[in-house]
Amino acid sequence: MIEASEVTTESFRRLMGSFPSGVSVVTTMTDGLPSGFTCTSLCSVSLSPPMLLVCANTSGKTADHIVERGRFAVNLLHHDARGTAELFASKHDDRFDKVRWTTTPHGLPVLLDDILAFGECRVTDTVKMGDHLVIFGEVENVAVGDTHSHPPLLYGLRQFTSWERAVKDQVAL
Repeated sequence: MIEASEVTTESFRRLMGSFPSGVSVVTTMTDGLPSGFTCTSLCSVSLSPPMLLVCANTSGKTADHIVERGRFAVNLLHHDARGTAELFASKHDDRFDKVRWTTTPHGLPVLLDDILAFGECRVTDTVKMGDHLVIFGEVENVAVGDTHSHPPLLYGLRQFTSWERAVKDQVAL
């Protein structure tokens, strides 16, 4: 039986780490400079109009840049992009120097080698919640690649894995 205990930062991390999520890199461009962060807190909000939300830690710069620009892109990472996920989770200032990227029709950074899909979003609302900013975006453009040969990267139980590996591990049980 699972016993409840008082919530601490560590126990909350364990709780949320028990729930695997897809991995994305959220990007924007302000004054010609790209910025971005690794995000596992991405959620569909509405089909009509197409909307999603991302949660950005307010200790980073990208949340402010997204608000300033009013636009962002979600780069959904494929199973071989663990290094990119770790890079954009780091504090390195030169992250975009270490990956190949281009810009969308609205001038947003899209990672070329590491994604299975991307969506271009216009900010519709933001809500400050604790140490994060919840950013709502209307999705204006999308591109989806071959998800069979490049399944999504997942993060859960404090580790990265692929959809394919997670399914194989489950079947082995």
